[in-house]
Amino acid sequence: MGLFTFIKDAGEKLFSSPSTPPQAAAPSQSAPAASAASPTDIDTLNQAAASAILKYIATQKLPADSLKLSFDGATATVTVRGQVPDQATREKILLCCGNVHAVEHVNDQMTVATPSAEARYYTVKSGDTLSKIAKEMYGDANRYPAIFEANRPMLSNPDKIYPGQTLRIPPE
Repeated sequence: MGLFTFIKDAGEKLFSSPSTPPQAAAPSQSAPAASAASPTDIDTLNQAAASAILKYIATQKLPADSLKLSFDGATATVTVRGQVPDQATREKILLCCGNVHAVEHVNDQMTVATPSAEARYYTVKSGDTLSKIAKEMYGDANRYPAIFEANRPMLSNPDKIYPGQTLRIPPE
């Protein structure tokens, strides 16, 4: 459990997000103060973003029926709570939350029914391939299928990774 950091401008575009969240936007000097987003508008946007992320997790068919998720646009933070069956599911849910455009932090408050060894994480750089990552992480480029399988269903093709994406690297 804890706070995980991701690259805010990389990932799935599940909702429209201005480069500056409404809470942090300063009203322009020519615009009246009333044009700033109201707390109700901000709450609605945050709830819509949390709902979009939760739906994305559901599309990945991860067993997470009891998840509670919130999003804070001012800090670009997703907080996820609930119990999951195993460590791999927990890590995949964290990646689903963090590999979303406009999310910079994921506050993991989940519990695991069957704990096991934790995976490492790797942030994809320009020019990376799963083989190159496998060579760096395991010393063997031919171990790329292990990384691909550890990141399914979020990855549908081993050739479709992108810079800024965070991947699970399972223990050897």
